[in-house]
Amino acid sequence: MSEAHILYGFHAVLGRLRQGPAGVREIWLDRARNDARARELARIAGERGVRLVLVESARLDGMTRHAPHQGVLARVDSRAPLRDLESVLEGLPEAPLLLVLDGVTDPHNLGACLRVADALRAHAVIAPKDRAAGINPTVAKVASGAVDTVPFLPVTNLARAMRELKERGIWLMGADEAADADIYSLRLDGPVAWVLGAEGEGMRRLTRESCDELARIPMLGSVTSLNVAVTAGICLAETRRQREKWGRGRSDE
Repeated sequence: MSEAHILYGFHAVLGRLRQGPAGVREIWLDRARNDARARELARIAGERGVRLVLVESARLDGMTRHAPHQGVLARVDSRAPLRDLESVLEGLPEAPLLLVLDGVTDPHNLGACLRVADALRAHAVIAPKDRAAGINPTVAKVASGAVDTVPFLPVTNLARAMRELKERGIWLMGADEAADADIYSLRLDGPVAWVLGAEGEGMRRLTRESCDELARIPMLGSVTSLNVAVTAGICLAETRRQREKWGRGRSDE
């Protein structure tokens, strides 16, 4: 059995419980919480067959060293279960929102992208296996727990993976500083995969040509480019904003 570690906070614990329940050993919940989020957590834990332990809040404070645990923590396997695109997309409660990274080799950037993806509830991060950063201790540290909550899907052939996304009705939106359209002029509330390249080189030619549409982030200051994780955050946040406005993600159009 793999080593276990602590995961805390409702979003992180619920995300791991939904995506990889086999790796959740037990969940500890503040016995004083009886709100909707706590009841939802208890229901899903029961459905997944995960042991739920009710404890005093002070016990959770000690286990997390007074981190903002929100009244919940889980003991989870350190190594997340293997996932594939089909298992990630199956049963999603909303239209897919994905992040595709082309050529991101810096583990700090990958970790930051995973952290952003968790914060904005992207359903997976897809990246090529070769000539790109993979999950390692540096990525895990920078991601601040998101390695366990956001499925990371390394693929052998990125262009083929993008074609598969298209076949599933997911719109491939490439972030490109040279694009004519800006992200605020586009309707983004349907099934979307944001495609981002690495700093400097950007997306490779074939990756760019595989996108359905390209869009830029308007730059209003003196700088002309953004870090890939910052770009990911802006693109995902705009998509989330539109989903809130138009109804949390269309599954058509």
